Amino acid sequence: MFPLPLPMQRALAAARTAAAEGEVPVGAALVHAGEIIALAANAPRTLHDPTAHAEIRAIREGARRLGRDRLEDCDLWVTLEPCAMCAGAIAHARIARLYYGAADPKGGAVEHGPRFFTQATCHHRPEVYSGIGEGEAAALLRGFFAERR
Repeated sequence: MFPLPLPMQRALAAARTAAAEGEVPVGAALVHAGEIIALAANAPRTLHDPTAHAEIRAIREGARRLGRDRLEDCDLWVTLEPCAMCAGAIAHARIARLYYGAADPKGGAVEHGPRFFTQATCHHRPEVYSGIGEGEAAALLRGFFAERR
């Protein structure tokens, strides 16, 4: 078995941090020129902000660090299939490649639900690679929700 790429390792670490803080365990890492320039965890409850998903937070930080709104030369690594809001942000930011771990049949919008990037109204479609770190990401989510039942 091969080790996970560093961006996914860091995204999973961020997801574990989110879980420890009572947030749904999702983490994201934004990569530019081979360097992680933004790392974020879910924080809607902590920040009292329903848009504070890991992907949105990483995109905002990356755009701030690069000083631009278009991130066409960046890759986003996320532990869970993005929802519709996050898929929209990924498209608007022009992210080049999206890598994600666990599928989300209930709330995902990439390979499930609205399949955002296949819609005619979507003006940018990143390359998508799924299942990277899926086992660990799914186990984090299952454990988190099992504790709350």
